[in-house]
Amino acid sequence: MTTEQELQSLFNKLDTDHDGKISINDLFLSPGLITIISSETNSTTPQELLVNYDSDKDGSITFEELKEAVEKANNLT
Repeated sequence: MTTEQELQSLFNKLDTDHDGKISINDLFLSPGLITIISSETNSTTPQELLVNYDSDKDGSITFEELKEAVEKANNLT
């Protein structure tokens, strides 16, 4: 389980170009971090995370979309 602050920190590490979104490339370039995200969201792959939680279908995950994924997995404290 993670706090919102820890989740924001993780998101910031994945958002390498600082555009407020995590792209599929960002996820694949950080295998250690995607492992953490996968465990917190119950998604097994970056593609599954995008399919299930990219609500605006722009091919990337915003912090709010990631937060929603972690909340749905009941892993946000």
